[in-house]
Amino acid sequence: MIPRQRTATVLARLDQFPAVALLGPRQAGKTTLAEHIGDDRPSVYLDLEDPADREKLTDAALYFSGHEDKLVILDKVQRMPNLFQTLRGLIDKGRRRNMRTGRFLLLGSASIDLLKQSGESLAGRIAYVELGPFNVLEANGERRDETLWTRGGFPDSFLATSDEASTIWRENFIRTYLERDIPQLGPRIPAETLRRFWTMLAHVQGGVLNAAQLARSLGVDGKTVGRYLDLLVDLLLVRRLPPFHSNVGKRLVKSPKVYVRDSGIVHTLLGLDNREAVLGHPVAGGSWEGFVLENLLSAAPARMNASFYRTSAGAEIDLVLELPGGKLWAVEIKRGLAPRLEKGFHHAREDLQPDQCFVVYSGEERYPKAEGIEVIGLRELATMLSSTSV
Repeated sequence: MIPRQRTATVLARLDQFPAVALLGPRQAGKTTLAEHIGDDRPSVYLDLEDPADREKLTDAALYFSGHEDKLVILDKVQRMPNLFQTLRGLIDKGRRRNMRTGRFLLLGSASIDLLKQSGESLAGRIAYVELGPFNVLEANGERRDETLWTRGGFPDSFLATSDEASTIWRENFIRTYLERDIPQLGPRIPAETLRRFWTMLAHVQGGVLNAAQLARSLGVDGKTVGRYLDLLVDLLLVRRLPPFHSNVGKRLVKSPKVYVRDSGIVHTLLGLDNREAVLGHPVAGGSWEGFVLENLLSAAPARMNASFYRTSAGAEIDLVLELPGGKLWAVEIKRGLAPRLEKGFHHAREDLQPDQCFVVYSGEERYPKAEGIEVIGLRELATMLSSTSV
């Protein structure tokens, strides 16, 4: 199952840039998508975790010169960051010969070093496409949205034959990251400590970051907590949602909210193996909020800014979207079929004066809640956001 929109997005970038980088967590479908694209055009695929493929690049410039007429797909490119200077020279040489676009497709985890090195070497020559787990638009027709929420959007988890098989896949996904992938990146963090930290974030899903409290629970200092958080954010496993900053004359909360990005991973970290277990746990509301947030942001236009609004007086909006063109959308997220709005939302709405206000809930019917506020299903709002892409 390869969503059409993913293919279309990558092809559009390849038509515009000499190099395109697909960034995302492991098992999100990067390799499958790249191979699908490579099947429709002359291409060569190299897995840079394979010693034989790395050996082919001992003289990378010579190897690539033999494949000038092909799309070169480099998987796990973070294993050979020294390639970027070589790619730059080849791209510039190709530009002088009118070979301007669609030469290299790079696949890798989103590490700070990778982004920095590729950005410095290939500035103006590379486009980045973030590939995350499936969202509700991509999963349309395969499973109900409730299953996508419970299992999360990683393809092998979402499409598993049973809840048990899905849970086993997610548990092994977590272990592989902690015991293999993260140590390969360099950080020397005990797997047990990092799992405890990841699990703590799942317990407070959608909460405002309290680094001091997390540090006390782990028995480390605040800087260490910051380092752990930076790592999980960098790997696209955790999201920091910044507070909205505006000159509204209010005392605003300054710390970010923190979400484990995939709802299925949240549930596995907390030992919740099925929908009933999730609904009976205090995290259900926060998990649903994170699920809605990730789905909306994955469907939204690339140049959109996302934040939350909260004042010390209690005015609050879960998600503030600043769309291209300057429009402001306020989104409140409620689990259940009869959403109720608190006073804090109305006060925040008065502060921000957004162009549109939505309440996303578990149902599908769209209806007015109050003047200027609409109740709407997740799928419909995600569709609206995707249509605003520029």
